[in-house]
Amino acid sequence: MFNKANKNEKRQKRHVRSRRYVVGTAERPRLNVYRSLSNIYAQVINDETGETIVAASTVEKTFENYGGNVEAAKAVGKAIAEKALAKGVKEVVFDRGGYLYHGRVAALAEAAREAGLQF
Repeated sequence: MFNKANKNEKRQKRHVRSRRYVVGTAERPRLNVYRSLSNIYAQVINDETGETIVAASTVEKTFENYGGNVEAAKAVGKAIAEKALAKGVKEVVFDRGGYLYHGRVAALAEAAREAGLQF
């Protein structure tokens, strides 16, 4: 019988393929997005040092009224942009993590752009 790859394995393969080209530097770190069924996470990462500069997710206490929906993604996008700007990061490279640029991922990206991040 054939073994059919599940959705997460396919996503991970897409993520590995895109990571060949999407690299975060000190001047322009990588904004990584991960989404689960109930939460959404975002990190700004410097790949040269392997350091996470800032992070935001719906697991934090400030987002306790949100779940894993589009409004939550917008709130996390705004929060990650504000935290990054406070640390002096103005430009990032967007890493969608193998997900389609649609729905929650797109909402997070647009909210981060509106809050002042450039990518």
